[in-house]
Amino acid sequence: MENFSCLPVHLDGGRHAEFYDGFCKRYLWPLLHYLLPFTVADAGNLYFDEAEYRAFIAANRQFADRVIQVLSPDDGDLVIVHDYHLWALPTFLRRKCPRAAVGLFLHTPFPSAEILSSVAVCDELLRGLLNADLVGFHTSYYAHQFVSCCWGLLGVSYNISSLHGGHVGINYHGRTVLVKTFTVGVDMGRLRATLASPEAAAKAKEIAEAYRGRVLMVGVDDVDPFKGVGLKLLALEKMLEADQDMRRRVVLVQINNPARSAGGDADDVRSEAAQIERRINRRFGDGGELVVAIDGPVPMWVKAAYYAAADCCVVTAVRDGLNRIPYFYTVCREEGARRGGAVVVSQFAGCAASLGGAIRVNPLDPAALADAMRAAVTMDAEERQARHSANYGYLRAHDVADWARSFDKALNLACRDHAALLLVGFGLGLGYRAMALRPRFQALTAEHVRPSYRDAACRLILLDYDGTMVPEQQDERKGAPDAGIVRLLNELCADPKNVVFLVSGRGKDQLAAWFASCEKLGICAEHGYFTRWSKGDPWEVMNKQVVPGGTGSGWKAVAERVMRQYMEATAGSYMETKETALAWHYQNADPVVGPCQAKELHDHLVGLLADEPASVAIGSQIVEVNPQGVNKGVAVRGVLSAMSRRGVAAPDLALCFGDGEADEDMFEALARSGARLAAGARVFACTVGKKATEAAFYVEEPADVVGLLRALARCYSY
Repeated sequence: MENFSCLPVHLDGGRHAEFYDGFCKRYLWPLLHYLLPFTVADAGNLYFDEAEYRAFIAANRQFADRVIQVLSPDDGDLVIVHDYHLWALPTFLRRKCPRAAVGLFLHTPFPSAEILSSVAVCDELLRGLLNADLVGFHTSYYAHQFVSCCWGLLGVSYNISSLHGGHVGINYHGRTVLVKTFTVGVDMGRLRATLASPEAAAKAKEIAEAYRGRVLMVGVDDVDPFKGVGLKLLALEKMLEADQDMRRRVVLVQINNPARSAGGDADDVRSEAAQIERRINRRFGDGGELVVAIDGPVPMWVKAAYYAAADCCVVTAVRDGLNRIPYFYTVCREEGARRGGAVVVSQFAGCAASLGGAIRVNPLDPAALADAMRAAVTMDAEERQARHSANYGYLRAHDVADWARSFDKALNLACRDHAALLLVGFGLGLGYRAMALRPRFQALTAEHVRPSYRDAACRLILLDYDGTMVPEQQDERKGAPDAGIVRLLNELCADPKNVVFLVSGRGKDQLAAWFASCEKLGICAEHGYFTRWSKGDPWEVMNKQVVPGGTGSGWKAVAERVMRQYMEATAGSYMETKETALAWHYQNADPVVGPCQAKELHDHLVGLLADEPASVAIGSQIVEVNPQGVNKGVAVRGVLSAMSRRGVAAPDLALCFGDGEADEDMFEALARSGARLAAGARVFACTVGKKATEAAFYVEEPADVVGLLRALARCYSY
């Protein structure tokens, strides 16, 4: 194998059987093709086997160990992983070589979230895929399903990344995982050479002579329940029943490739097909054969000869990642003695999207399939040639070399910022993730802050509330502070050097009631739309140019009607109405339905409010509509401006704590507020939890924020 620059990975017989025949083919393969167990017998065949899963993990780890032996990421090496058998490989590569450039291409269909969630280790497998830098699919439909699963099952967001050529990028712990569609064509040079060989040329002439005067249809399928061979034969039977003339005109040569794994399904498919073939020949053959079955393995040169000789190719898969049989057929017809050919292809095969000249059909509709086959058989030469030219033109521009170049280019694009990333790994097993963090991102302790805190003449302390001072609540209507939180805030506010602001998305009336005993606490409510310097001061509107919609009119009324519809349609969700904003919470909704509904609601509102002075944001288990131009960053800049107007010295220490997407605006605003801070001011922007963030520091949980602030509150300076 070294002569071909290949390195083998040797799996022992038992592990290979459990890994390939067991977990991959028996368990994953049917589910990826949308087959769920509907009976006790099905459940017996499609059950999750822990031993087989361990073999799958062990095999993937073995592949990773072999790759690591020869991998040199610093020299520009790329790792391209093929198909679902090695879904865990990106995880093991990322663990041992964080900066490895890893692309994974999936050759199978990718199911919906409802189907994938039935896989016992669904989350682990999805996270394994997300440890790649690029995930490729045959069709945009499968790519969309993957992105939807990541959003719906893992809560992982995505966007259209201009930095990555306008393709979808999944935001995964600070890394962008590129998702793209690639057309896998055929090796035209190799196929032409095969067809031009003496044995293929002779075979093609032999076939043409044998079926002279007949319209020859060809089918080439694996012995697999998803290939729809039985449906093809039933449709042929229906066509022959309805049209006696067809019985004298057509013949179908069905080449059956061997099953790729052992199992009763292959035997059932073979038996069913043979039974229908015999029935067709008995009823309509008049002593001859209208269906000629050839059981494989059949050499490629023989298949090429049949492709070149056949007038029509029929593919009726009920679910297929791609299926290149129509591609092979089209190229061979172009190179053969008789150019032009008709293709009947299942709409459920991935190749259907790229064959503009094919007759696409639902193979589960026998009448429609029979009509499609009749149309292909009776098609006039001009239309046949036009359809063939459309198919061939696409294949000529998208051969297998083009696929390789495109994938290589996309993978390099996805990895171009690797050198600038600080990658930190965490998690066990397939739960391992590589998090991209800011350089010098570190844990914040009281020891870090205490010296600067003691020496500061003026301190600005900015605090998010939910998820920062207290844990996130299952019900946003709850979460009032305990006596300890209130006491801590009063201690901080009692220091004359401190300016303390609570910056929250909650409504002003709720915050005012909860913190009524905090006389000197500043509050920015509803992301800063309302600001109050202390309890004795009136509420001010931070941005007087922004006027929220009224209760019965304007954008707020539109958003409220839509949110109410989604609330009624999504069990466990509820709507929160604030003075200036609306929020739809779904933390208590179904974990699959909730995120999907949230994304749909977000996109719906973005379209509806595109010309309105409102912004739509999606966060952690919330979709929120706020007045345009209102966010926590604007609130921070407003507080700094107010300090100057009030004659308060420019702060030489700024402490800012937050945990969510909305708090990133605070961190960014502080980072850009150098002119409003004292010269040499120290800024400690801290997020709760390790994550991709604008903050330079982190703590693990809200209790750490409270503990750190308590330690600082003891550093009395008065």
